[in-house]
Amino acid sequence: MTTTSARILELLGLFQSRVAWTAPELAARLGVTERTVRNDVARLRELGYPVDGLRGRTGHYRLGVGAKLPPLLLDDEEAVAVAVGLRTLTGVAGFEESGGRALTKLEHVLPDRLRRRVTALRDATEAGPVNTDSNVEDPEVDAGVLAEIADAIRDHRGLRAFYGEAQERIELEPYHLVAWQRRWFVVGRSPSTGDWAPYRVDWLTLRIPGGRSFRPAPLPGDLTELVVREVARTGWSVHARLVIDATAEDVLARINPAVGVVESRPDGRCVLVTGGDSLEIVAVWIGMLGLDFTVESPAALVDHLQVLATRYAGAVAGS
Repeated sequence: MTTTSARILELLGLFQSRVAWTAPELAARLGVTERTVRNDVARLRELGYPVDGLRGRTGHYRLGVGAKLPPLLLDDEEAVAVAVGLRTLTGVAGFEESGGRALTKLEHVLPDRLRRRVTALRDATEAGPVNTDSNVEDPEVDAGVLAEIADAIRDHRGLRAFYGEAQERIELEPYHLVAWQRRWFVVGRSPSTGDWAPYRVDWLTLRIPGGRSFRPAPLPGDLTELVVREVARTGWSVHARLVIDATAEDVLARINPAVGVVESRPDGRCVLVTGGDSLEIVAVWIGMLGLDFTVESPAALVDHLQVLATRYAGAVAGS
């Protein structure tokens, strides 16, 4: 897309966001001269967009009645990729509202066929915490597979797939997609056993044809809490078991459910089962808890904490 074309689309977006704009305001927002603004307005009129202009001291431009942004020219994979990025962004602190607004705008300018697919993906997806560790390699997820799962969730259609390294044959009734720590999971119910579980999307190879249509079953309690905890347990590279010198209630008040599972002990203390993608991340999370603790496992975490203790003690002594 040329610079001029991109600027004209931006100009259309500005007209959609506010009723009236003066030429100086538009020039400032677009980073061009007022003469360029007038030329861009003329191009919009040549393309058939009714742009009304009022001259004089209170002069301004406004988009005429009935004008709409043109359909956004994206293919299926591009549309899904943008939607996935925006939906995941709603799980990042500070971007929840802006990411949601951008996703809504995207849906408004997509052709009907793609809008239906992107809407299905939005409605089926829950965005969880985002892992910002650049040392962790992101698993590759096929945009087409995500879209197919979202369609199946919308249409209450079962999935048949090969799963994991063993390529186990599975069937599931899909209910929800969860983006957690830069991994994607589909929460499903086994039609044969009735068991609920999350499945990593990058471990799924969908089979054709898919499963049979199903009638949605009642969700088992708080699905989000169930999913986030199970996803956390299965998604970590490092698993840790810690004895915390505080009650389970005190620990639960300090953590997000995504951090781990808390188990009470008869002595008034509790066990926190947690983890992360590296020993460094687990150590940071434990430090942020602000409570005394003992590591039961893994031994590698004890070694890493000993290194940190020596480093911090040296820093204190040096100061």
